[in-house]
Amino acid sequence: MPLRDGLDPRDSNRAYRIQDINTRFWQASGRCIVGRKVGLTAKVVQQQLGVDQPDFGVLFDDMQVADGGTLDPARTLQPKAEAEIAFVLGADLLHPETTSSMVAEAIATVHAAIEVVDSRIADWKITFADTVADNGSSAFFVLADLGRPLPGLDLEGAAMTMLVNGNVASTGSGAAALGNPINAAAWLASTLAQRGAHLKRGDILLAGALGPMVTLNPGDEVRAIVTGIGECSFKFGGGA
Repeated sequence: MPLRDGLDPRDSNRAYRIQDINTRFWQASGRCIVGRKVGLTAKVVQQQLGVDQPDFGVLFDDMQVADGGTLDPARTLQPKAEAEIAFVLGADLLHPETTSSMVAEAIATVHAAIEVVDSRIADWKITFADTVADNGSSAFFVLADLGRPLPGLDLEGAAMTMLVNGNVASTGSGAAALGNPINAAAWLASTLAQRGAHLKRGDILLAGALGPMVTLNPGDEVRAIVTGIGECSFKFGGGA
């Protein structure tokens, strides 16, 4: 049942409290946090979901799909894929007013990535509170095996192409993520610190979609290419 039936769609504080309760439950069940995701950074994705601000969720170890690996469709409900730029941190980010320059200094490597988002609410008829409470609608992610150091990379201007079964399904650029994926990372680090949590050395950070989400169907082969940064891929189930 959508939370909007019992929670104001704009009540981010209560929605994040629900996310925190679920996170603690999953940790107690043995899942390990390996990073965070920023969501709803691209205007086109905000328009798709009818929201007007970013959100964040938790990345657990069992959410990672190997680059070139396979994701079992039975583990999903109504999945969609979006291509992103991701960071692996080489230092903690602890300040409640983290700047983009502080983020840049903390980045160890930059990667192409794919996030598989999903929702327990039928037909994706969600509000901001719904997606926040549901871990930012995050389900799985693929991180390119090859990461690059940040110096010399044009993140804002990096062109993204996502192919599904060899056909172009989504395009965009790094500027879609709050103008630059590093801005999205700074927003996340600051927001977490203000809530008493932090980004830590070794964390994986998905910095937000670079273009529209694409609905997945069993058998799909998905490949994300981010110019100047790299590419990654996965298969959504086996062949017929």
